Amino acid sequence: MGPEEFCKRTVDAGTITAKKLLTAFSIRPPAFLDGLDDDNYFPLLSLALSRELRKRAKLTKYNTMEDAVHLLHTARNIIVLTGAGISTSLGIPDFRSKGTGLYAQYEHLGLNDPQEIFDINIFKQDPNIFYSVARDILPNTERFSPTHAFIALLQQKGKLLTNYSQNIDNIEAKAGILPEKLVQCHGSFATATCVKCKHQVKGETLFPDIKAGKIPRCKKCAEGRKSAGNSRKRKVNKDGTERKVRRRPGDYDSNSDSEFDLPTSCGVMKPDITFFGEALPDEFSKRLTEIDCKLVDLVIVIGTSLKVAPVSEVVPFLPANIPQIYISRTPVSHVNFDIDLLGDCDIVVSELCRRAGWNLDHEMVPKGQVVDVATVEGYESRHVFTQTYPDPSTPPVSNEASSSGSDGEKANGGDSLKRTRRSAGATVVDKAGK
Repeated sequence: MGPEEFCKRTVDAGTITAKKLLTAFSIRPPAFLDGLDDDNYFPLLSLALSRELRKRAKLTKYNTMEDAVHLLHTARNIIVLTGAGISTSLGIPDFRSKGTGLYAQYEHLGLNDPQEIFDINIFKQDPNIFYSVARDILPNTERFSPTHAFIALLQQKGKLLTNYSQNIDNIEAKAGILPEKLVQCHGSFATATCVKCKHQVKGETLFPDIKAGKIPRCKKCAEGRKSAGNSRKRKVNKDGTERKVRRRPGDYDSNSDSEFDLPTSCGVMKPDITFFGEALPDEFSKRLTEIDCKLVDLVIVIGTSLKVAPVSEVVPFLPANIPQIYISRTPVSHVNFDIDLLGDCDIVVSELCRRAGWNLDHEMVPKGQVVDVATVEGYESRHVFTQTYPDPSTPPVSNEASSSGSDGEKANGGDSLKRTRRSAGATVVDKAGK
């Protein structure tokens, strides 16, 4: 009926407020508008309607599991876009799951929005907020999930064009994804940089302080203070001997333990993860707009609800005629994927590989695994995966985890999107997919 007539029949008719209507378009009304007249929500509603009208139309010829397997076999340049859901089986929490996600666990911090944990301005004001939770998201495993192994398998078969990862755990690299095939959209803990002097170090050098609940300080800044402290002119007595001077705060002496102290005036080390308010790496927009959008022939989105822009805009930006597959626990409503494969990511990819005739050799894929695939009533392209054997409710037999993985686990192998990372609102979950 068009946006004008739609608004007349809804908001103008008084059947619903603009604020409430926003939620139907997967937009969470911002807190700063609370208490204001409903008219203040109209600009956001206009944007929501525009986005809906620009939404990519589903390709009707792709619907079944057989279609998904066929696409895997025929594709040669696959873009895989991944989120936190591919790491949760390793015990790494995601961010937004209700009750169990990282943001839900830290509501007690008293922030207006839990996402402020990763707000660059708040970090500069008080790094304690980030470092009070950093130990919980610190990558402390050499293992990787079957889903990581699936991406590495695509690379091994010469099918992986690019893995765009929103994760900061750097596990893709541990799984063997080559640097030239990986774009870490939100950075990672692999390196860290001083916010003051920009000195960069390996991220793992910060881990002891982070685990101890301390704010890591820049040792290079400390070395500069030491040099400055020792460069003062030495005063001498009349007999030529050095006159002892009164020590001042910040002075260093080779015979004192104080040279190992890091004063609070030294810069704070920040892991090279992209905070809200920081620009994404140049590689993200350059590679997407100049290379990948021209070569891609299949898009697979795994373990993300696509709520954070500009990464959430990667899928709509790609050519609409390229088939798209979505793999996650619940469907999304703000993107029209061609095939939805719903369930635990590890279970979905293991069944996909089984049907494709590929060997996904991974310690976390049970021997003799049986997976039931059911099509959701009313949605011919939406399929739910459930492991029926072994019984998922039965604790698995404990096996010593391999730190390096088997040979099968490792593989050798425009400017309009160049914006700052920001929240894009909540996603409305279609309960029919449960």
